[in-house]
Amino acid sequence: MSKTILTNVRTFAVGADLTGVSNKIELSAEVEDKDSTNYASQGWKEVLGGLASAQISGEGQWEAGDPTKVDDASWAQLGGVGPWSISANNAANVGDLAYFTSALRSQYKVFDAVGEVAPWSGTAKSSWPLVRGQFAHPPGTARTANGTGTALQVGAVPAGRRMYAALHVLSASGTTPSLTARVESAPDNTFAAPTTRLTFAAASAAGGQTLRTDGTAITDSWWRIAWTITGTTPSFLLVAALGIQ
Repeated sequence: MSKTILTNVRTFAVGADLTGVSNKIELSAEVEDKDSTNYASQGWKEVLGGLASAQISGEGQWEAGDPTKVDDASWAQLGGVGPWSISANNAANVGDLAYFTSALRSQYKVFDAVGEVAPWSGTAKSSWPLVRGQFAHPPGTARTANGTGTALQVGAVPAGRRMYAALHVLSASGTTPSLTARVESAPDNTFAAPTTRLTFAAASAAGGQTLRTDGTAITDSWWRIAWTITGTTPSFLLVAALGIQ
């Protein structure tokens, strides 16, 4: 990506798309520095990297009235942990850069002085690593039947590292709709004999989930999202992100 003017930062919080009601999103990551200075340090301070953490802060215009609105979603999520995925370039295409984590919704604030556009602000603090990955499914494509997403060459997973996956179900409609998404890998982009690496719990309403592999090495370098949909006239809007950390 080249230098970017922030005009369309996409923010997905569990099952809500906050893009249309946010005008400021900040993402930060840090590692604690622990003093390990000793008599052999020759007068220079020495430090070791301690615990890492990430934080997402946002603000914008308040709306309420259904589970997709910022107020309803924020109250439902307050004190809970769920996926957050952020893009600086609209997340419209498979392969777009994604920053995502599983985070605790720790703070939510609303309202201001008379005459002001009703605002909201909030903070989420990471409970999993912050992953720099790719969007594996864009938000604007409705899914109504079984299918597979576009193949991505995310890379092999070395031993001790993991494939992380975030799923945001933004809407669900129909009679008894059910979506079961999974993460598949293959040695090449043909996916002639894909291996299922992760399977999300079946979803029937807006919400979000995060999963990760167990740290075992995976030599496959190609990855995709796939899904099974059941119900009568079902339709789902979803967003998915993948990354190795």
